[in-house]
Amino acid sequence: MATLQLKHITKSFGETDVIKGVDLEVKDREFVVFVGPSGCGKSTLMRMIAGLESATSGDILIDGQRMNEVGPADRGLAMVFQSYALYPHMTVEDNMGFSMRLAGVPKEKRREKVLEAARILELEPLLDRKPKALSGGQRQRVAIGRAIVRNPSIFLFDEPLSNLDAALRVQMRIELARLHEELDATMIYVTHDQIEAMTMADKIVVLQGGEIEQVGSPMELYHHPRNRFVAGFIGSPKMNFLPVEVVEADAKGVSVTLPGGGVSKVAVDSQGQRAGDALELGIRPEHLVLDDDQGPLTGEIQVLERLGGQTSLYVQMDDLMVTIMADGDVTHRVHDKVRFGFAPGRAHLFDAEGLALPSLEQHPLAGLRRQDSRASDAVGQ
Repeated sequence: MATLQLKHITKSFGETDVIKGVDLEVKDREFVVFVGPSGCGKSTLMRMIAGLESATSGDILIDGQRMNEVGPADRGLAMVFQSYALYPHMTVEDNMGFSMRLAGVPKEKRREKVLEAARILELEPLLDRKPKALSGGQRQRVAIGRAIVRNPSIFLFDEPLSNLDAALRVQMRIELARLHEELDATMIYVTHDQIEAMTMADKIVVLQGGEIEQVGSPMELYHHPRNRFVAGFIGSPKMNFLPVEVVEADAKGVSVTLPGGGVSKVAVDSQGQRAGDALELGIRPEHLVLDDDQGPLTGEIQVLERLGGQTSLYVQMDDLMVTIMADGDVTHRVHDKVRFGFAPGRAHLFDAEGLALPSLEQHPLAGLRRQDSRASDAVGQ
């Protein structure tokens, strides 16, 4: 069992409050990702869990035991940093087994654990090499192997892939997801890359300004963001936001006037909304659909990016620029006038404070976690 609880954790540096009362529970064997923009406090929160920073107030509990005064070496954790921090004069085997050597573990036992970690990470042919003879992805796997041999209760990853190129990041994401399943371990991962968060996490913790904005599965945050910040941060390309005005509100949703004069009904809770209220309509680029006949929105293509299977269209609507993700074979060109629309069930509405109006439609994948997906696959087999 390896659980983590944070109870009203705060952290201040002088008069600057960096973490402002965080409450969080990480369950046994979960893969939890802290995500947010630079300066949101995610790495500071990770360092407090590891014991590298002390909390100003609040409690950190691992498996129900309070850890605030327990040193990093005695918390039963292993941390993988952005920097590989390998000893250049040591082989891969010696780097992976160094912590056990310091702890006085017998040589035979050290080698047994190193060989097992090397098997999991597919490093067996590289054990006699030194770091200079390894690629960036191989060095990162060695750093992960160094953590595995310690058999920690919780793995902590602090932006471990940011030094890798795009292709290696994709490969390492796959390997980390596979590693989590094979080790069946509790993992906490820090990143500013929401794609990493979406592809690897069972549960995402979105941070902003030292506070948690929302906690949930990747698809829950994607389909039901709590506020405008989460809606704009989760998803790539990011969500489009359009100013709208309430025309009518009833039990089936809220009808709003769109830029250009069209009217559309959005299936959200209409409680408290009145005709004339100003809201923001949020629509993801992949949910906008080109419709040259009846599309209620119009604009001119300013930039067109062909990505093969998809094409990104950047469309100017008066003083607004919106992004549309269309099929890769669209024949439109720059400066073409286009009409487009969206399905009401795919849109979001945000009030003046940036809070999302609750959706009346629950997406079937919204509560699906990566672990649930694996379980469903197993049942299907």
